[in-house]
Amino acid sequence: MRAIELFKRNQTEKRALEKDVERLKVESKERAHAISAMERELIALRREREEVRARVEKLLERIDLLTSPDSEG
Repeated sequence: MRAIELFKRNQTEKRALEKDVERLKVESKERAHAISAMERELIALRREREEVRARVEKLLERIDLLTSPDSEG
C-alpha cells in the first residue's frame, strides 16, 4: 500500500512539475518576444537620437555663421 501511495504522490508531483515547465516555457517565449520588441525600439530610438543630434549640429553651425562677426547681416 505504501508503494502505491508513493507512486500516486510521485505521479501527482510529476504532473504538477510538467504544468510548471509548460507555464515557464510560455513565459519564456513571451519574455523573449518582449525583449526582442524592446531591442528594436532601442535601435530605433538610438537612430532617432543620432538624427536629432545631426540636425542640432547643423542648426548650431547656421547660427554660428549668422552670428559671426564676418557675416553681412
